[in-house]
Amino acid sequence: MIPHNESSSTEISEFLLNCFVRSPSWQLWLSLPLSLLFLLAMGANATLLITIRLEASLHEPMYYLLSLLSLLDIVLCLTVIPKVLLVFWFDLRPISFSACFLQMFIMNNFLPMESCTFLVMAYDRYVAICHPLRYPSIITDQFVLKASVFIVARNTLLTAPIPILSARLHYCGNNIIENCICANLSVSKLSCDNVTLNKIYQLIVAWTLLGSDLVLIFLSYSFILRAVMKLKAKGAAAKALSTCGSHFILILFFSTILLVFIFTHMAKKKVAHDVPVLLNVLHHVIPAALNPIVYGVRTKEIKQGILRLLRKEK
Repeated sequence: MIPHNESSSTEISEFLLNCFVRSPSWQLWLSLPLSLLFLLAMGANATLLITIRLEASLHEPMYYLLSLLSLLDIVLCLTVIPKVLLVFWFDLRPISFSACFLQMFIMNNFLPMESCTFLVMAYDRYVAICHPLRYPSIITDQFVLKASVFIVARNTLLTAPIPILSARLHYCGNNIIENCICANLSVSKLSCDNVTLNKIYQLIVAWTLLGSDLVLIFLSYSFILRAVMKLKAKGAAAKALSTCGSHFILILFFSTILLVFIFTHMAKKKVAHDVPVLLNVLHHVIPAALNPIVYGVRTKEIKQGILRLLRKEK
């Protein structure tokens, strides 16, 4: 490792994650809930994946999409949280050049993938409620396969340049990242080069992907709400809304915590430096822990599937 105060003519080979060093007490009280959330996210998503895999009654497009969401959550958690806990517990702050940019690639790629998966699930609910008779012919296994390919291709093609642009920069001075993770802007600002292109590209891609997904999701739910209001049969509206209630709760939480992080980051001069850093870490574990629990609690078929598996084990 090259110390950050040496000559700027020497390229650095690794970074240091400066994770809450200004607030060491944060590391102590955050490590326990963070580790519990991590274990909960891993356990709940693994249980959901196993249940959907083994229960024939759950081999339907909606549950395949939920499996995809669980896989994305697991990868995001494994990419971020173990390293943060190693920093908290053992002060293992160094991260290699290649590991840092791999982490950056996965975070920038999988977060929009999750947003895009929510969009496809919103479309699934829209078809189920607004065009119920056509649902079996529109939302098929083939549709899920095509949607999955689209999710991976769209986000990989558009987000891959972010870590590539950052990795091509020259890092020849300070090697201390003021963050718990290798966020693009936190890393690229350490470069000796001009990083304007990095900032502009990330801004455009983030608002294009996440912004368009959120607009289309809420547009889908406005159509759903309008269709539900027209239902005249007793209890039909409540039943229709309950079928997409858990999905809507997760979307609201995902978008809310994301918007809070964005606006906090924009107003960083008015808030403590550690606040956006904390929100960035939590955004990779709290939705991952909540997604399978909300679906497990609110979806009767999943609850029954888990109970059947438990009975078989006994």
